[in-house]
Amino acid sequence: MNKLLYLILTFALVWAVREPSMAGNPDRQGESGAGQLLLNAFPRSAGLHSMSTSMASGVESMRINIAGLSRINKTEVLLGHAIYLQGTDIGINALGVAQRVGEHGAFGISLTSISFGDIAVTTTDQPEGTGTNFSPSFFNLAFGYSHTFENKVSVGVLFRGISESIQDINSFGFGIDAGVQYVTGPQDNFKFGISLRNIGSRMQYGGQGLSTSGPAPNSGGYNLTYNQRSADFELPSTLDIGLSYDFLIGDIHRLTVLGNFTSNSFSQDQLGGGVEYSLKDMFMLRGGYRYDLGTETEVEAPIYTGLSAGASVTVPLSKENKNVRFSIDYAYRATKVWDGTHNIGIRFNI
Repeated sequence: MNKLLYLILTFALVWAVREPSMAGNPDRQGESGAGQLLLNAFPRSAGLHSMSTSMASGVESMRINIAGLSRINKTEVLLGHAIYLQGTDIGINALGVAQRVGEHGAFGISLTSISFGDIAVTTTDQPEGTGTNFSPSFFNLAFGYSHTFENKVSVGVLFRGISESIQDINSFGFGIDAGVQYVTGPQDNFKFGISLRNIGSRMQYGGQGLSTSGPAPNSGGYNLTYNQRSADFELPSTLDIGLSYDFLIGDIHRLTVLGNFTSNSFSQDQLGGGVEYSLKDMFMLRGGYRYDLGTETEVEAPIYTGLSAGASVTVPLSKENKNVRFSIDYAYRATKVWDGTHNIGIRFNI
């Protein structure tokens, strides 16, 4: 318990000295960049609106709470795809691998990319298009490690590289996540988690696309090419605090109730809860609701209505070892415009 208290105090101190004006400040809404870091391609956590801070495990913990990475049997491979705001032709693809290292630790790697489709190139002289297309390249690569102490307290840290570019403009930055999970109760059915995400370097765009030309002063009409500097921006830092409780009914039923609070550095804070039902850990149903605090008008309201739902089907691949499994996961999050966000993923556990 002392370890947990020390970790909680450490997280609170880091958040307090990070920047006094950042947490839940609506006046700074929209000022951050690298919004891709807030998108979730993994369906199990998406079905709970990414509020599984206290119970996330394996590969999905690299998106939610890195402390849960070590709560796997041996090896986990997860592929996720999201149709982001159906109708916009934006897709998110993610691949992650988690591998246990030693008796209490685990290492993971995750790659996420966003597909925007083909976008027409336009200029001031040809506003209808030049006849050519381009496609932005957004991706991030993460490496994480987690360690579990006496099967009660898990801590983890993750390093992430972030890249955003088109043909002639690019930006690159680094981010760090850290997390802690605490498990207790007669059957380890009470869980508590804290996750600090996207703390890192400021990013800035640069490249030939920012070059322009104009008449040089006192040159007699000669043009001079010079570079314009873009403003730098911060990462969308968040602090999540969550708890959950498992109601175990016999040996085959589990009903988990969870709550979660998210403090956003550049938008409204969020509060929500969810429920997950499991039958023999082979069939799961889940749903959640998340509310943005302080939203007063329709213009300020987030794109998501707050509702989410999902399901999972797991099939054992070995009669001798029940931990060898194959799973299919699905999630849906409702939106006030377009046709919602759909997630689907496949998971292999060894």
